[in-house]
Amino acid sequence: MLYSVATPIGNREDITLRALRILREVDFILCEDTRVTHKLLGMYDIKKECVSCHHHSSSQKIEMIIERLKNGEHAALVTDAGTPGISDPGNIFVHHAIMAGIEVVSVPGPSALSAALSVAGIGTDRFVFWGFIPHKKGRKTFLANIAESSYPAVFYESCHRIKKTLNELKPLIGDRHVIVCRELTKMFETVYRGTIEEIVPNIVEKGEFVVILALFSYSGDGATPRLHCTIL
Repeated sequence: MLYSVATPIGNREDITLRALRILREVDFILCEDTRVTHKLLGMYDIKKECVSCHHHSSSQKIEMIIERLKNGEHAALVTDAGTPGISDPGNIFVHHAIMAGIEVVSVPGPSALSAALSVAGIGTDRFVFWGFIPHKKGRKTFLANIAESSYPAVFYESCHRIKKTLNELKPLIGDRHVIVCRELTKMFETVYRGTIEEIVPNIVEKGEFVVILALFSYSGDGATPRLHCTIL
């Protein structure tokens, strides 16, 4: 059996009791980066074989792991942070496991996507998730599609391109309300709210970002907070 196990996106206390139990019980753990996973396991005194498994893994290595599962071993699949398969190559291995007849079970938990939506303060019964923005090829078309979405649009961006991306979106969305979440659950967690023109000068270009584009314009009446910071 293969367990897809969500791990903390920042604060290491954000892990479920079930996730800890599964990590202790499986025969081995498939990791994006074994060094990152070892740190998490060490915090909870879990000693387990860790096997690197990522988008650069060879087909031979994937076949070897699948063979172990077919022979009766159980494994947990984790990413460096968050839920495997959400803008993460873990879904590639899950596909291989399913095709090999391996049962795959979700052990849900933290996700930057759901964390950001939970504090957005907008209607989130429907939204479109775009993952990471392309660096070069197809970038303009991608941004145009985001701007024209009929539902709130959510995407991830790096600290190196966050201001560039927002400034490129500015002429496409005008004064629509934007929520930019930085370093969610971490010490310097920050949520910026307002128009792109209002929030870009305040953004600290460090950490990881989730951006949510609302379908409405900011009212300007002061009812919606522009920025909040939480030190955990």
